[in-house]
Amino acid sequence: MMNSLLSRLVIEATRAPEFIDITDRVVDYVRESSVRNGLVCVFSKHTTAAIKINENEPLLIQDMEELLTSVAPQDGTYRHNDFTVRTINMTDEECPNGHAHCQQLFLPTSETIPLIDGELQFGRWQRIFMIELDRPRPREVLISIMGE
Repeated sequence: MMNSLLSRLVIEATRAPEFIDITDRVVDYVRESSVRNGLVCVFSKHTTAAIKINENEPLLIQDMEELLTSVAPQDGTYRHNDFTVRTINMTDEECPNGHAHCQQLFLPTSETIPLIDGELQFGRWQRIFMIELDRPRPREVLISIMGE
């Protein structure tokens, strides 16, 4: 019988960009679910935060953070940040974050991992990251399990 389960994680970043390893939290939820075979989708509900599978090696993480910063530096010029002309999707707490939106273009909003015999099918070094691109604040990540 097919099951569908959903859980929400709240993740707090301390800086941007920041790669936050959420693998253990996802694995714990999957184990508690009792679903044995299916798919697990990990999804970011934000346009300035991403989900990505990669290796959790400190020097590599520094390299990836530097790459994102070089692609779209925070101090670059972005029309999105010109609040004298921008009128769409403005909020009271709006901040200049055009760089974070541009960085997110190169990263996925979600990752899907096969689940076989109750185990997520990661490669040897694969870990799941929530990547903060904007600034420290609470972020919502959804974990959706579909299977039997």
